[in-house]
Amino acid sequence: MSSDVLMEFARLSRALGAPLGARHYPFSGEKGFASVGIDSRTVQEGALFVALAGESSDGHRYVQSAFESGARAAMVDSAKIEQYNLLHIAESAGKDLIVVNDTLKGLQGAARAYLEGFPQLIKIGITGSSGKTTTKEIAAAIIGREKNTVMNQGNLNSETGLPLSVFEVRAHHEAGIFELGMNRRGEIAELAEVLKPNIATITNIGTAHIGILGSKQAIAEEKKNIFSRFTGSECALIPADDEYREFLARDLKGRVCFYGADSFDELGEVTDAGLEGSEIAWNGERIRFALPGRHNFANALAALAIARELAISAAAVKAGMESVKPLFGRGEILRGGVTVIRDCYNANPESVERAIEFCDSLEWQGRKVYVIGDMLELGGASVQAHENIGRLLASSKADAVFLYGAHTRPAATVLAGGESAGTRCSAGRSKLRLHSADMDQLSGALAEFLMPGDLVLLKGSRGCALERLCELPLMRPKNELHITGGSAACF
Repeated sequence: MSSDVLMEFARLSRALGAPLGARHYPFSGEKGFASVGIDSRTVQEGALFVALAGESSDGHRYVQSAFESGARAAMVDSAKIEQYNLLHIAESAGKDLIVVNDTLKGLQGAARAYLEGFPQLIKIGITGSSGKTTTKEIAAAIIGREKNTVMNQGNLNSETGLPLSVFEVRAHHEAGIFELGMNRRGEIAELAEVLKPNIATITNIGTAHIGILGSKQAIAEEKKNIFSRFTGSECALIPADDEYREFLARDLKGRVCFYGADSFDELGEVTDAGLEGSEIAWNGERIRFALPGRHNFANALAALAIARELAISAAAVKAGMESVKPLFGRGEILRGGVTVIRDCYNANPESVERAIEFCDSLEWQGRKVYVIGDMLELGGASVQAHENIGRLLASSKADAVFLYGAHTRPAATVLAGGESAGTRCSAGRSKLRLHSADMDQLSGALAEFLMPGDLVLLKGSRGCALERLCELPLMRPKNELHITGGSAACF
């Protein structure tokens, strides 16, 4: 196979049961594709363009554009061929069509077949309600010290993101670390079918996406599907302190290993260094771990459990963990006129609670200002969840609370001592400075309120984009630097 071909079309055709060069479909004679893309604007020369149908746009509309950008072939839905005149487009361009019944399943099937060509690769899957990306970054930083490692970039963990990431695997890679996310029921099982992990890790079972699945039990059932492709030789890593640990471990075909602070003989004293992270004793090494908070230590334990399965040395653990820095919006510490904890990439009840508890635990000379945005995707649980956060804020060590978004109204009601929340709280009433769904109003109120030396927590779901507040003069960091935790790995 030539160096610019990831996978031959003949092999892809066999894997998908898709026609290749059949009487109705064009076939140019090209051997295979060099990359995979789903956006015709960014497709590369020699690519396979997969025409996905979304809610607002249909990739079949852009097959010709993909060909013009250099795609060698397009994977298309058989039901869309006549609708978009795809036979004529492909024949006129001298390009190939790979015809399937469902292009999403076709993309996933292609990724699965591609991975099967790397039997030497140790495949590691990570899922959970929170901490997936950070755990992946820590694990890649550690394992990448001793093994050629590939991982999905950012949070490309979805039904399309994970399959696309799989095509980054190359023959020299020894370990692949991939996070698996979900936005619908059944998605984890589909991704496990693509990856078929040798080691599968669950970080925790929380209430993120409870609006989609309806209950924590349903979330646990969905996350457990990361083990669904086990055949007996694989390893399941499950947090020892999770309330669903026994359910997650039940009836698995592979080996089960519970991990936690008490499950590592190598783990010695752990010293909390506040905003500077922690100092960890590990098998004779002293490690400065820069990610602050107990939740990040829990993520580190998950990564260490993975590293232990691969027999990674203590020296590599130390070097990897000390190379890790916070990712954008995930517990970044920004120092300017005020100190900002920018933890606003996402939010759910557990992560908001952990963020508040962490800020409460900090020794601080100035004021503590908590800016809390909406927690999205909670469905019918939203009102109760936001009320609970309101109660937590009322009893917190915040000197002032600013709430942003329509969903935080129940929290504002609690802080204001409203009857609908079933409580009256003078402490909460004195803390609440503003509840608003208007970013300009929030920015103006914060700009007027903040003083040098304040500690500011920004916590909310991605849709709130609370990082916009970092443009305020006092909140603008002096030297902002984003470093991902996987710098030691090979991608």
